[in-house]
Amino acid sequence: MPEHTHVLFVEDDDVIREATQLALERDGFAVTAMPDGLSGLAAFRADRPDIALLDVMVPGLDGVSLCRRIRDESTVPVIMLSARADSIDVVLGLEAGADDYVTKPFDGAVLVARIRAVLRRFGHAGRSSGAGADGPAGGDGVLTFGELEVDTEGMEVRRAGEPVALTPTEMRLLLEFSGAPGTVLSRDKLLERVWDYGWGGDTRVVDVHVQRLRQKIGQDRIETVRGFGYKLRG
Repeated sequence: MPEHTHVLFVEDDDVIREATQLALERDGFAVTAMPDGLSGLAAFRADRPDIALLDVMVPGLDGVSLCRRIRDESTVPVIMLSARADSIDVVLGLEAGADDYVTKPFDGAVLVARIRAVLRRFGHAGRSSGAGADGPAGGDGVLTFGELEVDTEGMEVRRAGEPVALTPTEMRLLLEFSGAPGTVLSRDKLLERVWDYGWGGDTRVVDVHVQRLRQKIGQDRIETVRGFGYKLRG
């Protein structure tokens, strides 16, 4: 992780915003903290932070809408903050393009660990543990699955010859699948490999990202194996 990683933090609760900013700064992060979505969007465009932490319920422009606006312009990692783990807001945030979420109230050490985990996988998007495994390579690190081509060295994906824009998280997920075509990968295994979870995580993160990936590479390319997980059709 680069020194003084710049974090955009959007939170309308003054106490949480100030306390979290201080905690992150003590851990070496540079933090821009904003109280609402519109000022958060302006700060994102002006500062181009390394990562964004967005509370779901902020005034002006809610966190989900802000995430969607950021994702329209950038692949910068986004972590949503939600007051309820079972809230539909979690799924909405992931569907809007967030890479992960943290439930409030959160422990500062847990938040820092999740931020660093996201930054690690964004900094090593091409070093998925499945990448480079034996597969239907077409040469020069290009794996071909029907009309889908995955360039594991150039980190590019094409479908029927047209480029497919993936976020780093989606790319890591696809690399796991393409490194072991036809092999069922459990949600827990994908959480460990893609999200760097060394502990149990919410499998909704995997499910939503798989659905987002399907929309980009073809709905039938990734098969659901009920009770076990997912696999890439070779």
